[in-house]
Order: sequence, then structure tokens, then C-alpha cells
Amino acid sequence: MKKSKGADMNSTVMQLQHSEDALRDALQRQDWDSVGTLDLQCRQAVERALADPHTPVEELRERMQELLNLYQQLVTACNGEKSRIADELVHINHSKKKAKVYQLFG
Repeated sequence: MKKSKGADMNSTVMQLQHSEDALRDALQRQDWDSVGTLDLQCRQAVERALADPHTPVEELRERMQELLNLYQQLVTACNGEKSRIADELVHINHSKKKAKVYQLFG
């Protein structure tokens, strides 16, 4: 039975690690649709790991610190993407205004 507990303990940490790795990969690819889905998976994996009394505290602490770092990178990337899209929208609006002026005088 001890083996079973060890396997359970490792499985929650492994699920958390897997979710974290997948989220990191999606962030690097800037696959924002996957980021949303994987964010939910990470949250669920954290909940399972916290609820499992056999999850080793030190491993959980390490995973949580890694997730915190990853989420900081994610927020930075999202803010950069938001700025890029805002700039693009401004450019599109300027182009539309120029096109309207051209149509008025063309």
C-alpha cells in the first residue's frame, strides 16, 4: 500500500508539472486559445494537488513557485499582446479615416 500512496503522491505533482509545461509551451508559441484552456487545467491541477494529503509539501512549494514565475511571464506577454493589438487598431482606424477622405475627394 505504501507504493500506492507514493504513486498517488507523484501523480498529482506530475499532473501539475504536465499542465505547467503545456502552458509554458503554449505561451512560447503565443497560442492564446490554448493558453486559456491550459490555464483552467493548471488551476484544476493545483486544486487536486492541494487537496491531496499525500502531496509532498516541498515539491508542491517548488511547483507553485514555478507557476508563479510562469504566470508573471504570461501577464507580461498578454500586456505586450494587448499593446500590439491596440496599436494595430489605431493604425486601422487611421487608415479608414484616410480612405474616407480619399473617397470624398476622389
